[in-house]
This record gives sequence, structure tokens and C-alpha cells, in this order.
Amino acid sequence: MSEAISGAVLEEFRMSLCSSGLRLRDMPLLLSADDFESSLDTVRAAAAGPIKGIFGPESLTWRVDREAAIFLGAGRALLLQLAHPWVAAAISEHSRTFADPVGRFHRTFNITFTMVFGTLDQALAASRRLHRRHAVVTGILPQAAGRFEAGSSYSANEVSALRWVHATLVETALQTHDLVLPALTNSEREQYWAEAKLYAALFGIRPADLPADWTSFAAYTEAMALSDSLAVSPAARAIAEQIFSGRATGLRIPRWYRALTAYLLPERLRQQFGFEFGEREQRSMSLALKWIRRVYPRLPMRLRAVGPYQEALARLQGDKQPDLAVRWLNRLWIGRPMME
Repeated sequence: MSEAISGAVLEEFRMSLCSSGLRLRDMPLLLSADDFESSLDTVRAAAAGPIKGIFGPESLTWRVDREAAIFLGAGRALLLQLAHPWVAAAISEHSRTFADPVGRFHRTFNITFTMVFGTLDQALAASRRLHRRHAVVTGILPQAAGRFEAGSSYSANEVSALRWVHATLVETALQTHDLVLPALTNSEREQYWAEAKLYAALFGIRPADLPADWTSFAAYTEAMALSDSLAVSPAARAIAEQIFSGRATGLRIPRWYRALTAYLLPERLRQQFGFEFGEREQRSMSLALKWIRRVYPRLPMRLRAVGPYQEALARLQGDKQPDLAVRWLNRLWIGRPMME
């Protein structure tokens, strides 16, 4: 939201969470296999079609998520996820991010892009792969962080953690889209959130466990940013430092990108991660955004759109496989010539 939500609105939202069972301080609620399959039944019933997939070309999800520009927010989404102590512990103890950062990038986006742009069968299969991967990610918090005590257990397939990860993806996608392209209208935001709830069902999250509309969703994310459900643990800081220093990937992170990431974070979390945003960072970010805003909207869609979106368009035109250029783009985005 462009302006801070008032304390009265936040309090009203917290009360609505309590009345609907969607609380920031809920006891851990593990996603059962039956609940997960029930969510997939919901997706199957609401999908655009077997070939179009979950959303289809008329959806706002395709219109927004096809844009390479949304990766301007990748650092923000990652740090917001790391700010949840369970997510930081899970990545620290179970992920191969540092051993194989490029492979981790490709595996992650092969799943997420397939869920968005794949056929219905491909999207459901990708959802099940993600659920199985999450099922083995469990452990014990080594240190207290925020409201979570040392020695408490965590699980990647826990509803509140899944809800937060999903929220970071949805909110960040729209923020970065609106940085360089015409901003969505209020009605379009509502439509995007309605589609995002279907996307959440691919994680196994029920509509009852999500805010009802975009305004409530924005209140949820702001309430989370202010709550002790988010706290930057030593593990989170270590992961962030490895990535943004370039040591984890071997790639130097541009100063302007680090500044943009800091700017997009809530101030409390920015400080906890140790990111600075002064005049120097503001100047670096502004110069980069000025150039991006001038050039990016003028690029042809063949350059702007991610490979899996272009593969989906080829599929809808009856092509058995996308052309060479799209297969090359797919190797860049998902590490393979076509979605699984």
C-alpha cells in the first residue's frame, strides 16, 4: 500500500483474523495429505482448462508474472521469507542454496513457473513435487527468534509458514510490476488476489486460511511486518550476507540492486538485516530505476516475457514444442528447454 495502514485498521484486521481462525499467533497447523489433495480438487475445478492450465492467457496472473521485471523484487521476497525464523532455519539446515545456487534457482522456478504457465496436469504435478519436498523439511530451532523459542519444532508444510511465503511472492510481484509498468487499478488488484488464492491452493492453503480480499491481504502483510512472527535470526543474516556479498553465487550484486532491495523492505527488517538506505543508496537506486523505466516498457515481449510464458503461448497455438529461442530462454530461467 502507498500509505501506512492506520492502527485502527490493523486492529480491526487482527480481530477479523481471530474471528475467522486466521491468527498471527496460531499454534502450528500441519498440512495433512488429505487437506492437500482437497486443495488440488479446488484447483482442478476452477482451472481455465487442461491446455490453458490453472489461469490461462486472459488472467492477470499471466499478465503480471510473465514480466522479467518482477525479478527486481527477488531479493526482497527472499529476505522477507528469511525473516520468518522457520524459513531461515529450513534453508540453513536443508537447502543446497550455497552448494548449488544456480541449480536451486532453476529447480525453484521450474516448479513455480510450471504451476503458473504449465498445463493443468503439469501444474498439479509440480504442486505435488513441491509438497513432497516440503514434507521432509522439518527440524528444531537452534536459537530463539521473535516469538519462536529455541528448541521449538518447525515444518515447511505448516499453514502459517506457507501462507507467509505465498504472501511474499504475491505482494512483491505487484510491487515490482508497478515500479516499471503502469500500476494495476484497485479492481485489478482484487482480481489478482482472487487468482492468487487459487495459486495458494497449489501450496495446500485453503481459502479460509487466507485474507478475503486485497485490502485484507495488504493489512495482513503489514501486520506481519510489525509482529514478532518475523524476526531476523543469526541464520537469516548469515544467508543474506552470503547471497548479497556474492560469495554464495560467485556473482557480484550491483550496488543499485542491493539499494532497491533495502528500499523495498519494511524499515524494521531492513535494520535487522543490516542493510543501509541513505542518500548514496537512494541516488544509486533512482538512477537505475530511471533507466529501467525508460527502456524496459519499450522492449519487445520476446525479450520481456519469461520463457515459460512464451512456451505456454506456443502450446496454445498447437505447437508441440516452443522454438529454439524460447527453449534457450527456458534454459536461462528454469535450467531445461521445456517445463516438466
